[in-house]
Amino acid sequence: MQKLLAYPLTIIYLLCFFITLLIFHPIQWFCFNVFGYKAHKNSVDILQVCLMRCAHILGTRFTFNNPHQIDRNQPIIVVANHQSLHDIYPLTWFIRKQHPKFISKIELGKGIPSVSYNLRHGGAALIDRKNPRQSLPALMKFGEYIEKNKYAAVIFPEGTRTKNGEPKPFQTKGLEILFKKIPSALIVPISINNSWKMYQYGKFPMGIGTHITFTVHKPIKLATFVDKENLISSIETTIKKHIHP
Repeated sequence: MQKLLAYPLTIIYLLCFFITLLIFHPIQWFCFNVFGYKAHKNSVDILQVCLMRCAHILGTRFTFNNPHQIDRNQPIIVVANHQSLHDIYPLTWFIRKQHPKFISKIELGKGIPSVSYNLRHGGAALIDRKNPRQSLPALMKFGEYIEKNKYAAVIFPEGTRTKNGEPKPFQTKGLEILFKKIPSALIVPISINNSWKMYQYGKFPMGIGTHITFTVHKPIKLATFVDKENLISSIETTIKKHIHP
């Protein structure tokens, strides 16, 4: 019965989702080109809220559990597991005060209304995973940008999304570069649960009644750790300990 109900709700959701992206694409362009970074960021923040409202059509709920005070006057490295694209827009909204910037596949920089424009102009790192000559310098430049502006770099070290909630091993190269280029960073580990259930039936219909949760763990001052390999292992353990497939 639930899956049957998911069919019409998914159609309505997808229409609302893509219409929202189409509406905000020219809004982003206007804000960025006429008023600059701040106006563009505000438009992107509003876009995230609208996308969350679209997800409510499917009965999706979002909970962000953060008992910690995070100083905004320092660069941040947000490290999280990755379950679906539905990790991204709520996370962007919940940590909007930290100016989150994502590391993304270079393919996403073209062809997707609103999303591609924001990735190209909002400060994201677009990397070609198959081309180290492109990806490594791009990550280094991204790290320097985060350090200089005291923004938040968001990285999903698994590299790809999991299809069933079961976390994959962390790939450490990206984190190592960020650690080197953002030496004053505060590391914020986050465990994401249940967003994979949005695709429990496949791409169509979508899952309904999903409760996606974000659990923020105790922030870590990067400068206090000499052994970065051990630090990465500790972060991975903390995040995965709180993932419930």
